[in-house]
Amino acid sequence: MARPEAAAVVSFGYFLVPNAADPLLETARSAEALGLEYVGIQDHPYQRRFVDTIALSGAILAATSTLRVFPDVACLPLRPPGVLAKTAASLDVLSGGRFELGLGAGAFWDAIEGYGGQRRTPGQALAALGEAIEVIRRLWSGDRGLRFEGEHYHLRGVHSGPLPAHDLGIWVGAYGPRALALTGRLADGWVPSVNADVLRRLPELNERVDGGAVAAGRDPAAVRRVFNVGGTITDGVSEGYLAGPVSQWIDELTVLAAEHRADVLVFGGPPSQLRTFAEQVVPAVRAALP
Repeated sequence: MARPEAAAVVSFGYFLVPNAADPLLETARSAEALGLEYVGIQDHPYQRRFVDTIALSGAILAATSTLRVFPDVACLPLRPPGVLAKTAASLDVLSGGRFELGLGAGAFWDAIEGYGGQRRTPGQALAALGEAIEVIRRLWSGDRGLRFEGEHYHLRGVHSGPLPAHDLGIWVGAYGPRALALTGRLADGWVPSVNADVLRRLPELNERVDGGAVAAGRDPAAVRRVFNVGGTITDGVSEGYLAGPVSQWIDELTVLAAEHRADVLVFGGPPSQLRTFAEQVVPAVRAALP
């Protein structure tokens, strides 16, 4: 379903790999200076080369003034939801409302278990994700004496706070049918990484998110579509989906926004191509949209 108002709502960001050896704050400041609105940060705590995603989020928020930041997406099995809720709300307060919470049920279970997390089956991971969203929302409610008893998480008489500075979103990274339905039912955003295979399935995947929203009595438009678009901007001929010249990127991102309802497009190319993306691709996509 095409969206006639796409140009008015689509935002752009950069996908940051938190490699400790890279100039991470400089890259984030460059993204802001180039007019991008978001930075999404990969979260794999067990990766020895990476700085911590939440710590980096705070550093970026302190080093910028307009940039919005989110984990893309936070590894729930290694981040207890009660503490994650407190951390997210704190970052939002300290930044004046510039943090969003990307959240994932978990992957790479050998690494998670090796780092002290609990290995979960797909069903357990999905159940834990649903419980975590409930815990987080309660801890952002402003209520006191909170109680929740789940199979994986609980709250027993705790008080919520601090309250987020804005209507802080929970954006879920998901692909499976049940996870997509949960996203539509409970989340504020959906964060897939789009490749050629995902592109072919996007109508079906969007419909599953919409179906979950409708079944819960929600407007499907309340679930933002935040698409990671990793690839390379080349000087020559196309080398495949999201691997080609600027003109190809303009065409392919325009389709994602106009036909597949992308609200945020997060570029995952090398930092050396950030300026090309921001100065040549982004304005042309905006101009191509209705």
